[in-house]
Amino acid sequence: MKRTRTVSRTFEMVLGIIGSIIGIFSGSFLIFLENFGQIHTPFLGLVAIFASILGLASSYYVRSNSEVAGVGFIIATMFVIVGSAYINVLSAIFLLIAGISALFRK
Repeated sequence: MKRTRTVSRTFEMVLGIIGSIIGIFSGSFLIFLENFGQIHTPFLGLVAIFASILGLASSYYVRSNSEVAGVGFIIATMFVIVGSAYINVLSAIFLLIAGISALFRK
């Protein structure tokens, strides 16, 4: 009888959740900055929040289909970087590490 080795995806799930939560908070902060005269911050905040929601959805699906979740993490990383260039770098790093790990760890 052949043993089947399963890979735990807890690392990717935790990094995705942490990165998404940080992204949601920083996107909310950018929406809050609208009141102080910044012109494009509400739209960029919404982009960062939607990308963080994509990261949360990828965290949910990482156990069942790690390749699709890894692509979702990387797409969320790109939109988080576009959504808020400087404030959301930590979130993008967490999501990128989760995406690369989900794609290449066997």
